[in-house]
Amino acid sequence: MSRKDSLNSLFLGKQSPASTEKPAIKNVERVKSGAISAMGSSLQELTLGARAAARLQEQIDAGDHVVSIDPSLVDPSPIADRLPSDIDPGFDLLVASIQQQGQQVPVLVRPHPGASGRFQIAYGRRRLRALGQLGQPVRAIVRTLSDEEMVVAQGRENLDRSDLSFIEKALFARRLEDSGYDRSIILTALGADKADLSRYIAVARRVPEDLARKIGPAAKVGRARWTSLVEALDKPKASSRVDEVIQSEKFSSADSDQRFSLVLKALAPSATGASKSKGWGPPNGKRAAKIDQRAGQTAITFDEKRLPNFGAFVAARLDDLYEEFRQQGGE
Repeated sequence: MSRKDSLNSLFLGKQSPASTEKPAIKNVERVKSGAISAMGSSLQELTLGARAAARLQEQIDAGDHVVSIDPSLVDPSPIADRLPSDIDPGFDLLVASIQQQGQQVPVLVRPHPGASGRFQIAYGRRRLRALGQLGQPVRAIVRTLSDEEMVVAQGRENLDRSDLSFIEKALFARRLEDSGYDRSIILTALGADKADLSRYIAVARRVPEDLARKIGPAAKVGRARWTSLVEALDKPKASSRVDEVIQSEKFSSADSDQRFSLVLKALAPSATGASKSKGWGPPNGKRAAKIDQRAGQTAITFDEKRLPNFGAFVAARLDDLYEEFRQQGGE
């Protein structure tokens, strides 16, 4: 049995592959109920197992060996690709998984170019942190990598796991460019096209990194909302409003996505759907209408039980009301 067959047997439970072609993997929406949910979970596990097997096969083909290293001897990558998050349920699950099942996939490190006996991590930072927290050695592939190979390996691993958020990709791209890497290397590391890379860097250059760190990765927030935020940061008194939000207890107890929403709401209320509502009633005091104002729109809802046909009466007079509005200088 070949090494590849052994890996398939280890990760996927196969005795021998029926075909040398890799199965197409598509993202499908999982239905969270019954047998379909269970099938979705099994397929996801197979997908993750296949990716793990492929990565380990590549490492074996390259002549790499898995060794055990004290996590305290492993330093971060020179170019950070992630934002810290002090509220991260996913990390807690990772710690529990490693504690119960052990480390399934090795991390990749290179010998530290400036410190003998130490290493720098290319990918697997969260696994490294989890093992350090558990007081266990980390299983690692040690490979001599150039700076360019280091960032490409780092970026490609993140693409395989698809868990870097928009702002993390943007900051990673900006840091690489600021460090002098050619855009072709950055494109390879991120798996992006030129237009996407330009958008990443444009946003990253307008977001104060200190603010991004306080918010965290904001995994559910995409380019459009980050663009709204950076535009709102140019408004008067934006800095004082941001400071007030991030110093609040509500901000400190919120997760990363909630923190983003709190900051955006403070800077651009209309962008987060903030609304004003008030009631109206005739002189007899009965509330007969509700007036809602939201994001540049006003809606009036009439209570037909309290004032039958009044809504139709107002609608029929819109032309007259508009002319009165114009004559009073409203336009």
